[in-house]
Amino acid sequence: MHQLNRRDFVKKAALGAAGTGALASCSSEAESRASNDQGIVSGPEVRWRLASSFPPSLDILHGAAILVADRVSAMTGGRFTMRVFAAGEIVPALEVMDAVTQRTVHAGFTGDYYYIGKSPALAFGSSIPFGLSTRQQLSWLHQAGGLDLLREVYSDFGIIPFTCGTTGAQFGGWFREPVGSVSDLRGLRMRIPGLAGEIMTRLGVTVQVLAGADIYPALERGAIDATEFVGPYDDEKLGFYAIAPNYYIPGWWEPGLTATLQVGLDAWNDLPETYQQVLEGACRETTLTTLARYDAENPKALARLTGEHGVTLRHFSTDIMEAAWRESNAFLEEQAATDATFRRIYEPWKAFREQSFPYFAGNEAAYANFAFGKIGG
Repeated sequence: MHQLNRRDFVKKAALGAAGTGALASCSSEAESRASNDQGIVSGPEVRWRLASSFPPSLDILHGAAILVADRVSAMTGGRFTMRVFAAGEIVPALEVMDAVTQRTVHAGFTGDYYYIGKSPALAFGSSIPFGLSTRQQLSWLHQAGGLDLLREVYSDFGIIPFTCGTTGAQFGGWFREPVGSVSDLRGLRMRIPGLAGEIMTRLGVTVQVLAGADIYPALERGAIDATEFVGPYDDEKLGFYAIAPNYYIPGWWEPGLTATLQVGLDAWNDLPETYQQVLEGACRETTLTTLARYDAENPKALARLTGEHGVTLRHFSTDIMEAAWRESNAFLEEQAATDATFRRIYEPWKAFREQSFPYFAGNEAAYANFAFGKIGG
């Protein structure tokens, strides 16, 4: 097998490669052996550093990075380990990608849309306003070529990305005062990242991008009037309800967000093929586990928020939703017209959405519209 360069790994990443790099101290792939009778993958000792964009208090989101590290270690009998560092321990939360590119760490667990300043196309690895649901996003990434397209973009930064967690559909966020129409958004100061920030700006919002741990202090001192983050479980932990008690749905900008393990290409090339397969498998398991955990915890957290904490759950008005829909689709078309890299991903993504939405609007929506409201409605 040959070592992959920044271009040809896109088509052959699943095969892995052996080589010598600055970060991983592995021996050659020939030293790697097949799984033993206990199902443990044998091979050389590999020690990685993994930086997370999230604080330890977010035990599901930051915990996804820990889960990956634990599974990789367990499946290799402790020969391949990743030491996980929370946001700020090595690098700030929103600089994880830079740390991977600069080889400060071997891998980073983060949200792709934090780095749209490097390439707006990276947002497709997280979530797009009025984009795909969780199941649709995972299907597009892993069955419709979306991940391969993203790897082409990441190759310019010396990174290979892996889907490694999903939050499910996110909530629309916390507001000090109710927002009933588009006019109420104008002049509002809101923390919101990714392409959603671009859309909110077009709707008159003053947008800020803050790491999770920095949001509550900004709310508390009045630097922002509103924020979004993930959903009830994480948002309750961060305490937003104490200052901004109006909780809005839906999170139209993040209907199925996926998190990413960004792995340095040199570090990836240095892994034996068996370890590459272990890491990929651990990421897929983590994606399913994080979704299951959020789906179990969010309903209970929402009940606490609206009960014990006195939060008012509100729906964005039709006025806001229609304006956001128009501006979102206009922005995507404009970006595709001026950015060739964005267009290469957007066009097949758009075709997938146009096929997937009508299908889900049929059988899936018919069941949900009838049954979901029957209990506790």
